[in-house]
Amino acid sequence: MFKKLDPKKLFEDLTNTQVWRSMFRGGTWKDTSRDRAQHILGNVWLHLHPARIRRRAVDFKYTWGLGGLSFLLFLVLTATGVVLMFYYRPTPDLAYRDMKDLQFVVSMGTFMRNMHRWAAHTMVMIVILHMVRVFLTGSYKTPREFNWGVGVILLVLTLFLSFTGYLLPWDQLAMWAVTVGTNMASSTPFVGAEGPFSSLLGVGLKNDARFGLLGGTAVGSATLVRFYVLHCIAVPFITGADNRRIIDRSFLAYS
Repeated sequence: MFKKLDPKKLFEDLTNTQVWRSMFRGGTWKDTSRDRAQHILGNVWLHLHPARIRRRAVDFKYTWGLGGLSFLLFLVLTATGVVLMFYYRPTPDLAYRDMKDLQFVVSMGTFMRNMHRWAAHTMVMIVILHMVRVFLTGSYKTPREFNWGVGVILLVLTLFLSFTGYLLPWDQLAMWAVTVGTNMASSTPFVGAEGPFSSLLGVGLKNDARFGLLGGTAVGSATLVRFYVLHCIAVPFITGADNRRIIDRSFLAYS
């Protein structure tokens, strides 16, 4: 009564659909160097990767998978962060209470928070190790200088992501951490009120980098909201954009 399904025919029918061809362009597969490059360039998913790369450059003993691990941790942080956003309200009266509810009331709340926290610590360590590996193997040299520059920016953004997330529990550790961190920003040259050359730009206590981070002259509710927006929206968006730029630049370097 029922016809026997042919997996090969089903796959051929799938690959002949307009939806499939719109995403996986290139026609029939041929195992040649030129054809492989065309498939990568024409594929909406694979075009993010270099069209050509030396086999040694992707050897696990050479890279240790540190770049892939850092990206995987970024995905874990994104997923767990979205879940935590459902249970967290960035106001001084509710932030600490919500963190305690996550710990004692919400099912799997402690697991999700710890997973987010330890993934953040691990990502900082992995990104630092990745930069060390790139330096020791000379991977920053021509023609990959741009990759190294973007990598340094990604390292700074990773550290800033960790710092902005440290404030969100709104406990004593967070209060003093943001106090020390913003005081350091106040000593930044040109943009800090207490830093050198600030008078050249007319920078004062009410328009310097510290004021921009705090949303005022002292730590308050505006500070929590600003760090929440930076941690959940602004810095992740910039980090994702920089990841795309370094991938595109890698294509130009290797192809």
